[in-house]
Amino acid sequence: MSAIDTYVESNKDRFLSELLDLLRIPSVSADPKYKADVARCAEAVKQRLVEAGADKVEVCPTAGHPIVYGEKIVDPAKPTVLVYGHYDVQPPDPLDLWHSGPFDPVIKDGMIYARGSADDKGQFYMHVKAFEAMMKNGGLPCNVKFMIEGEEEVGSDNLGVFVKNNKARLKADVVLISDTAMIANDVPSINTGLRGLSYLEVEVTGPNRDLHSGVYGGAVANPINVLCDMISSLHDKDRRITIPGFYDAVKELSAAERTALAEAPFDLEAYKKDLGVNDVLGEKGYTSEERSSIRPTLDVNGIWGGYIGEGAKTVLPSKAFAKISMRLVPDQKSEAITKLFKDHFERIAPPSVKVEVRPHHGGEAAVTPIDSPAYLAAAKAMEETFGRKPIPTRGGGSIPIVALFETELGLKTVLFGFGLDSDNIHSPNEKYGVFNYLIGIRTIPRFFQHYAAMMGGKA
Repeated sequence: MSAIDTYVESNKDRFLSELLDLLRIPSVSADPKYKADVARCAEAVKQRLVEAGADKVEVCPTAGHPIVYGEKIVDPAKPTVLVYGHYDVQPPDPLDLWHSGPFDPVIKDGMIYARGSADDKGQFYMHVKAFEAMMKNGGLPCNVKFMIEGEEEVGSDNLGVFVKNNKARLKADVVLISDTAMIANDVPSINTGLRGLSYLEVEVTGPNRDLHSGVYGGAVANPINVLCDMISSLHDKDRRITIPGFYDAVKELSAAERTALAEAPFDLEAYKKDLGVNDVLGEKGYTSEERSSIRPTLDVNGIWGGYIGEGAKTVLPSKAFAKISMRLVPDQKSEAITKLFKDHFERIAPPSVKVEVRPHHGGEAAVTPIDSPAYLAAAKAMEETFGRKPIPTRGGGSIPIVALFETELGLKTVLFGFGLDSDNIHSPNEKYGVFNYLIGIRTIPRFFQHYAAMMGGKA
């Protein structure tokens, strides 16, 4: 057992306790009522970085929620790793589906249950503890910079401004992010691609007030009915998206590339059983793994209108609303897709209603190389702790800042995630394995060691 492994083993209870303390802070960036809690969480992250041995640690204000920055420069001649993570979390709703309080973390059957446990507090905090372990056991083989933000769950709008204004401060050789998932605890993998995102809200307005459905029903357009019809028309019978021009920039993967992706183990029956569904549904001609990683999608994330309280109220509503997200693949640009959607949705609206489309946020898809020193160092580190080589995979989620780092800083990213798809991120009962948390802390220092060796100590 290495010195790092021994240190992690002897301090694991403290590492877990510190994470639980972070998870108790309801740092929900989307809801203004949690603003003070988000700020409190930023201060807690700052304190933990200081305690771990980082220098120049500060809470940097933005137009929204703050960014925590810290660094440790051991030798300017050595390579520099920029660690990115986020301390903000998704809203916990619906609360009645949680088995325990979303901000009252519990450990049960080897899992840490709490909002943010996997996304991303548990994962970014691995880096803080790995940094501490390296500082306590021989020092850092590379320089390290930390940038932990508080707006990832709402689009990272102010991170772009921070990055553009701090290019010299953020100068590095590679970005390291743990905010993704592996195939399984016994099948490690490294995510090599992310989809982009276009997220927006639509509002459909009919009459100028809510109406009695008996008096007016059948004579006046019902915005909910119209909205459902419009949304339904966005897919054809083969589940392809019907927005004109939507697929223009989509490049088909070659047969060889699809075959390589299919090497990742996937059990369709287990997949359906885990989700409690009788069958899967998606774009014709593609597997479930492909539909959720290399193909673009359009989904309704929320829909509402009219009366939804207890009992009955026979109302014909004045308005109906929906939140819609589109996951995008490389070469699809979020702004262009947002405009295509807006133009199409307004065009298909019947004259009996008025439609407003409000864009929220977006980001670009990204693909990372698998032959870079950083990727090879990550793969070697995982092979040592997991006992087998990780499989390169493509993910279905979006981390818009990956493309931002490449555009603004000229840096490639290694997506060094230790979560699982079954961690219920963004859902009730989010969880993160104690095993995953601790093995991440043990694996990250090995990445630093291998990366320093491969880079030859040169920045």
